[in-house]
Amino acid sequence: MLLLLGAFALAPLALPWLVSRLGARAFYLAAVLPIAAFIHTAAQTTDILAGNIPFESYDWIPPLGIELSMRMDTLSWLLALIVTGVGALVMLYCRWYFRDKYEGLGQFSAVLLAFAGAMYGLVLTDDLVVLVMFWEVTSVLSYLLIGYYHRRAGSRRAALQALLVTTLGGLVMLIGVVLMVVAAGTSSISTILADPPTGTIVDAALVLLLVGALSKSAIFPFHFWLPGAMAAPTPVSAYLHAAAMVKAGIYLLARLAPAFADAGPWRPIVIGLGVFTMLLGGIQALRETDLKRVLAFGTVSQLGFLTVVLGFGTRDAALAGLALLLSHALFKSALFLVVGVIDRQLSTRDIDELSGVGRQAPVMATFSIIAVASMAGIPPTVGFVAKEGVFTALMYEAFGGSAWGWVAFIGSAIGSALTMAYGIRFVWGAFATKKDADRRPLPVTAWPDPPLGFLGAPVVLAGLTVVAGIAAPFLDTVFTPYADTAPESTPEVAPPAETYHLALWHGIEPALLVSLITLVLGVGIFWLTRATGWDTGPRMLRFTAADAYNLALKGVDRLSVLTTTFTQRGSLPVYVGTIFVVLVAAEATALVAGGNWIANLEPWQTPMQLVVAPLMIAAGIFAVRATKRYTGVVLVSVTGIGMVLLFATSGAPDLALTQVLVETVTLVAFALVLRRLPARMGEHNASVWPIARAVLGIGVGVTMALVAIVATGARVAEPISDRFPQLAYEVGHGRNVVNVALVDLRGWDTMGELSVLILAATGVASLVFVTHRSGSLPAATQPLPKTKSRTTRRRPLVETTDGVRLQTSDNSDSPRAWLLGGQRMRPENRSILLEVIVRVLFHTIIVVSIYLLFAGHNLPGGGFAGGLVAGMALVMRYIAGGRYELGVAAPSDAGTLLGVGMTIAVACAIVPLFFGSAPLTSTYFEADVPVLGHVEFVTSTLFDIGVYLVVIGLVLDVLRSLGAEVDRQAQELRSKGVSI
Repeated sequence: MLLLLGAFALAPLALPWLVSRLGARAFYLAAVLPIAAFIHTAAQTTDILAGNIPFESYDWIPPLGIELSMRMDTLSWLLALIVTGVGALVMLYCRWYFRDKYEGLGQFSAVLLAFAGAMYGLVLTDDLVVLVMFWEVTSVLSYLLIGYYHRRAGSRRAALQALLVTTLGGLVMLIGVVLMVVAAGTSSISTILADPPTGTIVDAALVLLLVGALSKSAIFPFHFWLPGAMAAPTPVSAYLHAAAMVKAGIYLLARLAPAFADAGPWRPIVIGLGVFTMLLGGIQALRETDLKRVLAFGTVSQLGFLTVVLGFGTRDAALAGLALLLSHALFKSALFLVVGVIDRQLSTRDIDELSGVGRQAPVMATFSIIAVASMAGIPPTVGFVAKEGVFTALMYEAFGGSAWGWVAFIGSAIGSALTMAYGIRFVWGAFATKKDADRRPLPVTAWPDPPLGFLGAPVVLAGLTVVAGIAAPFLDTVFTPYADTAPESTPEVAPPAETYHLALWHGIEPALLVSLITLVLGVGIFWLTRATGWDTGPRMLRFTAADAYNLALKGVDRLSVLTTTFTQRGSLPVYVGTIFVVLVAAEATALVAGGNWIANLEPWQTPMQLVVAPLMIAAGIFAVRATKRYTGVVLVSVTGIGMVLLFATSGAPDLALTQVLVETVTLVAFALVLRRLPARMGEHNASVWPIARAVLGIGVGVTMALVAIVATGARVAEPISDRFPQLAYEVGHGRNVVNVALVDLRGWDTMGELSVLILAATGVASLVFVTHRSGSLPAATQPLPKTKSRTTRRRPLVETTDGVRLQTSDNSDSPRAWLLGGQRMRPENRSILLEVIVRVLFHTIIVVSIYLLFAGHNLPGGGFAGGLVAGMALVMRYIAGGRYELGVAAPSDAGTLLGVGMTIAVACAIVPLFFGSAPLTSTYFEADVPVLGHVEFVTSTLFDIGVYLVVIGLVLDVLRSLGAEVDRQAQELRSKGVSI
């Protein structure tokens, strides 16, 4: 089971490539894995019948007691068969449904297969926390599947609606899971059910778990997302909304009901909302004209039925509930796939546009009628077997004195009549020959015969409803072990004298009579709706759950606008001032409330501090008084250079190297920005409230000074950093304590810092480019002006990364192009001397950066310092040759570097998990290599490479955003005659 789960995780990665080569035929290969999983599940039947429950486990997060455990009991066995069997048939069906369609098909196939794997894991996992993870994965993947037609606004809205509703329910359920795990002392589902906890906390946890289950299975008030999700391709509707996703909530109810159905809040919520949903969905299905929406509201109704039966929590109801679960998966998937055939062949699903299709497609019509018969509960289908069992179980509880038994029985009977009615409406709407208002037959809709394989899946599924009905005794044998886990009756009803068994024929009994009555009533309801025109009338309710959802979204939007209007005033001083005021208030409060202050101060540690500190103080004062922006930036950088001297004389060469590089890059970034700002501060917008600013600045400085003073004496335990040298050598296998701490001992901190760097780069690019970051270096395709010479020859084009093409010069009369981009610079901005220097030093600097990267584990350096050095090399190329030279020098797109670097870092965290180690655990290899001698390699170096690439990507993004793009904008303004 774990092996198949891993295959479901990896196989989707190959599908986009297969689809690009094979087209829709790749779905044949996609179906192989679900078929294999189906065969494996079916092969476990003998063991499950014998009581030998297959179980596999892997300790995933041992400190939290979370296991990747798979347990296949009767309920999981049935759901696994449905998920994999129907999934395989839907995959085969997709081969014909998507014939001659290619856009987005690779991603769609991969997501659909991944969804099947997520559902396979969800129904088999024995860990409640892991179940929540699979739960949310299905929500995200269903969002992608429902929104397949992403160019349609309706599809995007439907996908977002489904995501928000199911994810919100999943988050509520997560809180319930935490409470349940705490109350039970374990996250093992089988252990919790074997000895269910009780109490107020457990009741609260059950309510929260029910919110998640009901939202997933489209039970009122969360039902509205499912009809909206019909914007998805029909195979998605057939799989997700009939056999898979909506069954997740039903599965959770069925899993918990035997142990918790007698809890106080359970039956009022489950039965009350289930019955209401069954009636609501059935009524609305009678008013729809889109065949798919008829089935959608029918599905809502059937899910309410399943909720009532499987959530009732008695032995006979549980037995009938599993038969009903199987029946629904078969007939509803078949009917959705039939609608897909009609839609694909005729490009319509509207009842008013279909007439006479049944006579032209007798096979499809016949098997559709069989599927509807199973839905309505007509023998010899499995739907009849299930419905008789349901009525028997609920009637016993009702007549035995259970109030909720009466609610469930009456609601199920009325709902079954509605099911018959909208089942007839589906058959009539899809296949009958319609008549106009004068009772004359409408023109027959021309029917092009579909490929034979297109009908294979719905025919098989509909046929299985009859096979399963005939095999009712076998189903009874298989389903009984699950049913026996539930109590024989509710607490207020005496246990039955005999246990119920599934069978196709029980003789003349009350349940059979009730079933017949519901069928007759269903026929009458359909006739009445057609005779009165009620099915075409206006909307019954002016306000529905969907309206409540839309109103809530509008409220959130308006609240966000008001909040943004109030807080985002467009003034940077206001933002910074707000942050500083909160900082001073919070820290001052903490300092005052902290009690006695213990300071451990020394006047100085090294003589260099006596020299550097006054210079830094003076630079800070002059920076505040500076009237020119660039002067202020340079003076602020003096304080940074002072820190370099302090680090260098305090035994921290790594920090000194990094600090000087950061200061240099920061100064360059400021210089790039200042080009578009007035030279003098206050030239356009005068500074206001100077006294208030001074007071706030002094307050921040004093507060931070006091925090630093107090912090020196606040430590009461031995710091872990005292052991860093030993840990760096013994654990990280390196002598550079700073670098080893960054990539190994404190790797999680570095991971967070990388995320911040990527967010910063993305933020800068989004502010400058607004819509996208591509196109910052336009192609220089126009030829350069030719030099008047008899030896002028055509200059070859050199294509750089990002498609930039520059023209070299092999003209003997033109000056040598040391840098290709220099030819595109304005003459007054070009320096041949600078170009020569950069040309000579660039590759050397890159080599030095690589040296720092690999030497950093034992010597000063590391990925961060090496990345900054490489970034400085790119800065040199840009300054000397302009934006075109940056395009020549850039090794790749900035986004690619950032993504690859972060991917490597994340991989270093994930890979150790597969070997049973903690994330970011490193190891080392050593060997004697000819010529090189003894070589040691630490895997944390790979993490450092990720840091190296992220830093280069950050610098490159800043250069392209604040440098190249600003240059382009300036050039456009000059071309329009605007002075800069």
